Amino acid sequence: MAVNMQVNLGGLIMPNPVTDASGTFAAGREYAAYCDVSRMGAVTTKGVSLNGWEGNDAPRIAETPSGMLNSIGLQNPGVAHLCEVDLPWIKSQGVPAIVNVSGHSLEEYVSVVEALEADGQADAYEINISCPNVDAGGLTFGTHVPSVEAVVSACRVAATKPMIVKLSPNVTDITEIARAAEASGADAISLINTLLGMAIDAKTRRPKLARVVGGLSGPAVKPVALRMVWQCHNAVKIPILGMGGIMTGEDAIEFMLAGATAVAVGTANFVNPHAVNDVLDGMIEYCERFGVSDVNELIGGLQC
Repeated sequence: MAVNMQVNLGGLIMPNPVTDASGTFAAGREYAAYCDVSRMGAVTTKGVSLNGWEGNDAPRIAETPSGMLNSIGLQNPGVAHLCEVDLPWIKSQGVPAIVNVSGHSLEEYVSVVEALEADGQADAYEINISCPNVDAGGLTFGTHVPSVEAVVSACRVAATKPMIVKLSPNVTDITEIARAAEASGADAISLINTLLGMAIDAKTRRPKLARVVGGLSGPAVKPVALRMVWQCHNAVKIPILGMGGIMTGEDAIEFMLAGATAVAVGTANFVNPHAVNDVLDGMIEYCERFGVSDVNELIGGLQC
């Protein structure tokens, strides 16, 4: 049985529902020796800023039970480098390119989107509102409804491509943030970003990360991610890119049943460099085994 795997993520037509989570796959070229990037539904780039950021001091990755912590700090060489070097390679693979847009001010977000619009190679934007707003004393954009509305609205004016807004889970009510993003012009939302966590070395009595606190990802966060995807699916009408602890095809199916239209594989890439292909194969196998002819039938199919 041939299974239709094509999905529509807020206007972005993906040949299948599987992409990578931003920051775990660079721009795809680095994984090309281990997996077939051309089979992916899209490649999502690491976060890109206007002029590039150096990132945080090391150590900035620590393994935790069923997951990992990171405080990379969105290190990147800037949008001009992305357009000149990375996007042409992604396009050569014949897959859509989703560019993760980062900024420390509203103006920087808009400037990055404008640069990408002028370049024209990106197929969609993932607006990362988990960045600290330097103009608001470091308050994360995505934890404050007025900030969400401001940055999403401003990017919407500049963007002609589909715009996905990546939500932070470090909030009291994720549906409030999702509704704000939808009302401000998001074509889709992606969630979850990492949960705040920390790790301590009892022998040295020191934190394992230089910045003490970092973002927790991996299988440990999957139950939280599923809950938030399900809540948002019931709160907004725009599609969802679900992520958080996806290691297998069955994990990905669970996210679609909770309401996701597409899924992103993140931490799994660090332990299995061909995880994106394995997850897709697992999804196809599931559909064949259970007689699902169109993967879209699974979206929001949870029976409560």
